[in-house]
Amino acid sequence: MTKQQTEIADRIIGGGSISEAEAVTQSSASGLDAYSLFLAASRVKEHFVGNSVHLCSIINAKSGRCPENCAFCAQSAHHKTAAPVYPLVDEEKIVACAKAAEEEGSSCYGIITSGTSISKGEELERICRALRRIRSETGITPSCSLGIIDLETAQALKEAGAGTYHHNLETARSFFPQICSTHEYNQDVETVRVAKQAGMSVCCGGIFGLGETASQRIEMAFTLKELDAESIPLNFLNPIEGTRLAGTSNITPMECLITIALYRLILPGKMITVCGGREHNLRDLQSWIFLAGASGTMIGNYLTTTGRPPEADWQMLKDLGLEIERCSH
Repeated sequence: MTKQQTEIADRIIGGGSISEAEAVTQSSASGLDAYSLFLAASRVKEHFVGNSVHLCSIINAKSGRCPENCAFCAQSAHHKTAAPVYPLVDEEKIVACAKAAEEEGSSCYGIITSGTSISKGEELERICRALRRIRSETGITPSCSLGIIDLETAQALKEAGAGTYHHNLETARSFFPQICSTHEYNQDVETVRVAKQAGMSVCCGGIFGLGETASQRIEMAFTLKELDAESIPLNFLNPIEGTRLAGTSNITPMECLITIALYRLILPGKMITVCGGREHNLRDLQSWIFLAGASGTMIGNYLTTTGRPPEADWQMLKDLGLEIERCSH
């Protein structure tokens, strides 16, 4: 490691932190300096979260017709894509998919719905019934991602058994207007705060490769630090035909890895999980996410795109000598 990278890692391990200016400087690392940055992040990860790997899975429980205009999203009603469109699936399917996720080694299972928010009444009640069954019939921790919610909804989900609420900021506040204009950034921030107020852990991150700068990636990391999100999902754009960002390519494999490393240094004790777009963006470097500081990954399929077979990820973890964190509730 360079002298500066060693000093930063030592400082963080000693209870200090990396400044936003230092992180911006490190974002331009290349060659051996980039590899040294990964080693610094790996040291920090080992100290704070150990060597086990957290796996998570999701179900696209309600798809398409979303009124939001997020530039990257295949489910937005503002785009014409081949993404599936269907209403909220039944309780049995949600529970069956949770059981399958547990068998595949996931310790967290996310119920995700399209739209600005979940409808109170039958939709919310169905999800709550499924949550109770997942808690009683499996060992997996259920999570929900139902859009912008209020405290009453958050409390209902918590009472039904949701251990975590997932709600991404997507990008930096300064870049958000370029990506979405149908709701305000503060609504996303407030949803995170409401979920925490209700007693749930929060899974909150974003997506990179939208056209944002390296400093804006770091800007979002410091917002997440301020919000004290427990788990940070990092996604990388897989441009979908029919969306505003179709055909774009705004991030390289090394930029992905540098971003992961910087998030580990900025958020040293958090669960950092690499999710959508890793196959498309990292290609042969997928296993490097753990060297760069990631402590988890999503397995199986994503919302509207397919992932690689779970067996391939199990083999990758075995080859790296990493242990899978098991269900604990």
